[in-house]
Parts: sequence; structure tokens; C-alpha cells
Amino acid sequence: MPIYRIAIGTPGEASHPDALRAALAEFFSMLIFVFAGQGSGMAFNKLSNNGSSTPSGLIAAALAHAFALFVAVSVGANISGGHVNPAVTFGAFIGGNITLLRGILYWLAQLLGSVVACMLLKFATGGLETSAFALSSGISVWNALVFEIVMTFGLVYTVYATAVDPNKGNLGSIAPIAIGFIVGANILAGGAFDGASMNPAVSFGPAVVSWNFTHHWVYWLGPLIGATIAALVYDNVYINGESTHEQLPVTDY
Repeated sequence: MPIYRIAIGTPGEASHPDALRAALAEFFSMLIFVFAGQGSGMAFNKLSNNGSSTPSGLIAAALAHAFALFVAVSVGANISGGHVNPAVTFGAFIGGNITLLRGILYWLAQLLGSVVACMLLKFATGGLETSAFALSSGISVWNALVFEIVMTFGLVYTVYATAVDPNKGNLGSIAPIAIGFIVGANILAGGAFDGASMNPAVSFGPAVVSWNFTHHWVYWLGPLIGATIAALVYDNVYINGESTHEQLPVTDY
């Protein structure tokens, strides 16, 4: 079981130059991802007179997030592992691929990157709203929770299969492409129901800037549960509990 490989980390790890550089990389990757993803929705609303909830708006959101995540993961891969998601970091922690202290450092950087991206968007657009994630009409919090669990499971399972698995071989750029594609596909599947976050930081930034935390817990609990299940399943079924990774980044593109 990978849970037995969970490590707290050393007290000086959080202030180690390599850890700080990795956290900074996560900050910039998250800023790039959220600015492009959230910004594309704001731009679509402006051009279509608030038509982001239309089928074309959903497709635009899926493409923008898939492209932006591919870039955000790629540029951070060799420095931090390119998590760009607190759920991915948590899944890496559960699998024994990152220490708790380094994971917390990543979380802080990811959340801050999302908030800064949304603040920049609000300023650059002349005060337009950075809309918080919300449930669609007829969707309960439990419906949304299941969506977030299943979608994040697919995302973190993909991360493990293409980036963490020591038997994966040399996949090159396939890992960030696959990760971007699964997020885009999941947005097409769940975007019309709960916004398809799969990423607590992506939900956190707009919630803070708009100061709207309605049902916000769903966008934390669902992804963390989905990430945990994916890490446990993939590690136990395919990696067989044998970790060949350092207790640092999760990815090795």
C-alpha cells in the first residue's frame, strides 16, 4: 500500500532553495493556466453577451483549458513536476511521491497563483467579474460531488499512468498532452453541470476575488477524494507498491 510510504519531510525542506524554486514554478504555472482558462470564459462572455453557457461556450472552455494546461504542465515539469493542481499534489503525497511539507509549499503556491491570476484578470478587463464555480439548475451538491470525484479520478489516474509509473518508458511530451486532453474532455462532460473544476486552486481564485464561496467545499472534497482513489488504485494494481521515485516531484516528463 502506498499509504505506508507517506513522508512528512525534514524541517528545513520547506526553505530549501530547490523546494522554493519548485514552488515558484507551481505559482507561475497556475497563474498561466488560470489566466488563460478563466480569461477565455470572460472573453467569450464579452463577445457573445454572456453566452458562455451555450454549447459553443462549453467547447471554447474545454479547448482553452486543455491548451493552457498542456503548456502549464510542460513549463513546470522539469522544475516542480508540473502538478498545477492541489489534487494532483495530494495524490502524489498519498502515493509517497512527495513529502507533506513540500506538498504544503506547492499548495500555497498554487492557491496564490490562482488568486493573482484572477486579480490580474479583473484589473485588465476593467472590473469584469471572475465568476466562481457554481452548480447548474437541478444539480445537487451530491451530484456535483460525484462529478468531481469521477473527473478528478480520471485526471490523476492519467497523471500516474503517463508521468509517475516507473514502467512508463520515455513518453516525451505525451504526458502533458494526455493530461490536457483529459481535462478538456472532462469539461465537455461535466462543464454544463458543475463547471468541471477537478482542481481546488482553479475554484479558489475566482471564489476569493468574487467573494462567493457557495458550495465551495464540493470543489475541494470531490477532487481530493478522486485523487486519493486514483493514487491508491494505480499504485496497488500497476506499480505494486514498489516506488522507485524520490520523495520530491511526482512527474518525470
